[in-house]
Amino acid sequence: MSELVYLGFGASPVGYLEGWDLQRRIHARRIADEIPDSCLLLEHAPVYTAGKRTAASDRPFSDPGAPVVDVDRGGKITWHGPGQLTGYPIIKLREPLDVVAYVRALEEAMILSCAEFGVIAGRVAGRSGAWLLGDDHAPDRKVGAIGARVARGVTMHGFALNADCDLSWFDRIVPCGIRDAGVSTLSAETGRHIKVAEVTPVMERHLAEVLGYRSWRQVSDPDVLAGPTAAPGPAHRAQDDAVPLT
Repeated sequence: MSELVYLGFGASPVGYLEGWDLQRRIHARRIADEIPDSCLLLEHAPVYTAGKRTAASDRPFSDPGAPVVDVDRGGKITWHGPGQLTGYPIIKLREPLDVVAYVRALEEAMILSCAEFGVIAGRVAGRSGAWLLGDDHAPDRKVGAIGARVARGVTMHGFALNADCDLSWFDRIVPCGIRDAGVSTLSAETGRHIKVAEVTPVMERHLAEVLGYRSWRQVSDPDVLAGPTAAPGPAHRAQDDAVPLT
């Protein structure tokens, strides 16, 4: 693979439905080979997204202060918002498709990025994402989550790495349906304020490297990748492989 194109949005929060629509538009064009492999990197306005396996007991019982959107990825409910770097790789996987290897690559990019800020993250058996292992005094804590979808061989949705977000948002749900672990941020673990703007270029570099790209570049105009037409194509009704966000 030669090049990965990053679509960035700066510090302006992106509404979830706006970002989801962009994903669908870019996904359709990637299936048609009209654009190269791409990745949206952004911060969302506060939102809860509920994957296909979300149980009623995982959802907020009262007004959570942010919309709850049911989405077409795997996994359960989570939160996105300011202070969290959310990434949506839209890439055509090689044949034969190995979705597990793709998830491991996303984990590795987050783990390597955490290390550059002095946070030693790793994996927990049976649970995707980037984790800080607990001890006698604290449980395991998730700092990066993954929830993906693959349709027609092209990925959607992706990962979320917590830089300096307000963790109280997670108190209103059962994040990813996991009741015996916590959630943390790079800022909480290091004791210093680590902004998404600091994390973004580090994640760009590591994600491109672990996915095997020789180079990457950035664009700021969504139409460069999404095109002028807002209507999603029929490819998104195709059968897909959903990867849990756990």
